[in-house]
Amino acid sequence: MKLHDLQPAPGSRRNRKRVGRGPGGTDKTAGRGHKGQKSRSGAGKGLFFEGGRSTLISRLPKRGFNNVGTTYEVVNLSQLSALEGDSFDRAALEQAGLVRRKNRPVKLLGSGELSRAVTVRVDAASASAIRAVEAAGGRVELNQAQAGETEKAE
Repeated sequence: MKLHDLQPAPGSRRNRKRVGRGPGGTDKTAGRGHKGQKSRSGAGKGLFFEGGRSTLISRLPKRGFNNVGTTYEVVNLSQLSALEGDSFDRAALEQAGLVRRKNRPVKLLGSGELSRAVTVRVDAASASAIRAVEAAGGRVELNQAQAGETEKAE
């Protein structure tokens, strides 16, 4: 047997029914009946239609906190202390695997200890993180686009 000899088992494959293509049973209305919403192309009520009443999701109680603010990629001081080097920017943090999503800004948080002087260039930083880095002899540089927002928040 060769590659060109392969074919499906007899009767296992059928041609699709081409409706609305002239006389022969499925012409004219193409099996959709006359008029009405279901006879129109692209018509239908949608996946979650419930006969006109409020949908289930809108009837359920809403709980918890829905954050509509900026979502940051978070880097902690403890993660920085485990890395080699004395200068960190977004590229270095991505290479180390601490930052994954490219469309999110990076924020430095003060969780953990830092024992050496490092320079960190991020989009935002918490006040405790800035204090800890400066206490270790380093500095935190905030990117200009986000720096104003961080200072207003503190």
